[in-house]
Amino acid sequence: MLPAPPTAEALDALTPRQIVAELDRFVIGQAAAKRAVAIALRNRWRRQRLAPELADEIVPKNILMIGPTGVGKTELARRLAKLARAPFLKIEASKFTEVGYVGRDCESIVRDLTEIGVALVREEMRAAVAAAARGRAEERLLALLLPAPPPPGAAAPPADELAATRAKLRERLRAGALEAREVEVDLEESAAPSFEMFTPQGVEEVGFNLKEMMPGLFARRRRERMSIADARPVLEAEEAEKLIDRQQVSREARRRVEQNGIVFLDEIDKVAGRERGQGPEVSREGVQRDLLPIVEGTTVATKYGPVRTDHVLFIAAGAFHVAKPSDLIPELQGRFPIRVELESLDEADFVRILTEPENALTKQYRALLGAEGLTIEFTSDAVGEIARLAAAVNHGTENIGARRLATLLERLLEEVSFNASEMSGVELVVDGAFVRNALSELAANQDLSRYVL
Repeated sequence: MLPAPPTAEALDALTPRQIVAELDRFVIGQAAAKRAVAIALRNRWRRQRLAPELADEIVPKNILMIGPTGVGKTELARRLAKLARAPFLKIEASKFTEVGYVGRDCESIVRDLTEIGVALVREEMRAAVAAAARGRAEERLLALLLPAPPPPGAAAPPADELAATRAKLRERLRAGALEAREVEVDLEESAAPSFEMFTPQGVEEVGFNLKEMMPGLFARRRRERMSIADARPVLEAEEAEKLIDRQQVSREARRRVEQNGIVFLDEIDKVAGRERGQGPEVSREGVQRDLLPIVEGTTVATKYGPVRTDHVLFIAAGAFHVAKPSDLIPELQGRFPIRVELESLDEADFVRILTEPENALTKQYRALLGAEGLTIEFTSDAVGEIARLAAAVNHGTENIGARRLATLLERLLEEVSFNASEMSGVELVVDGAFVRNALSELAANQDLSRYVL
């Protein structure tokens, strides 16, 4: 039985061994890669406990993962970012082109990472002010529910009568008795004027926010009629935004990106290779040279302020079937001192992938079909047969690793998924014979399995 996940307070103090244990909950095998990323995460914890002068000199040891598709490279980096509660960006290196060609420029990596950091911090701050925002939204709803004030010159009701009415309405509001009542709510327009400019790399957003600079000029409101149930979350969100200091959000987001940010550069092998002066490879070395200052440390202007990349952890990954790591320019090779080779997955690994992780595919299908009232169980021989077929198809066609399991399971349960709405209360046992009847003939035909599986 897997251990329970650690609490948020304990995450910062996880040792490398504990980090590997956490990664084992979702990724099977690849012990060397897990050790590398665990050490990288722990080194961040260590650096943050040093004197500022020394800590600034210690740069992260970037990691280059080498291995075929479907062996867990992306999942390792994604789970690591969740574990560290850090801004995390996964991006394909092949999306970028050298300055002067059509495509994204490499500085957009930092801008996108900063946007993720801002969203992360804003969500945390919203949670921190949720109780206060809930109270303020309740007061606005009460003001809308109370009788309209008398016209000028008319006698106003006694204060104690108004207080009693307000208390009664508050009690009914909290009890949920007024959810269907409709009120007219004044809401702030969420759309702010935005400006874009054309650059050699494409369309980029201008790095300032006119709504924040001149709030009175663009503060428009609209009146909308809606039920109390619909109005409450809208008002709570609006009140939470009022309680959040946007400048503090920007500062904290920039700090987290600079100190804890993780960038996963996938398909780095697609930009490896020396120039040949023509054809699609004309900008490959140019992309590497544009990536180089981002990886080694530079300052990028974002609309939230300047962001330094000196301490951002970069994890690059590629299959390197055609190109080799030595085909990268020497300067970029030197910026990825830790190289980890991930192993191809075999039949035994597939059996473990189908059963052990918390997000195992068999568990996902069991939960999905359970929503229809259908109970499905996979026997051990069924799991073994699926693993055997996945390994055989990978060997006979293109090796796509564990992704082959998803293709096989979807094909295996296609008929069941289609008819599941009519199978409520049915208990279905998927055994080895069931798998062989559904998939063996298809998997044996290599020409057909290339297109279907």
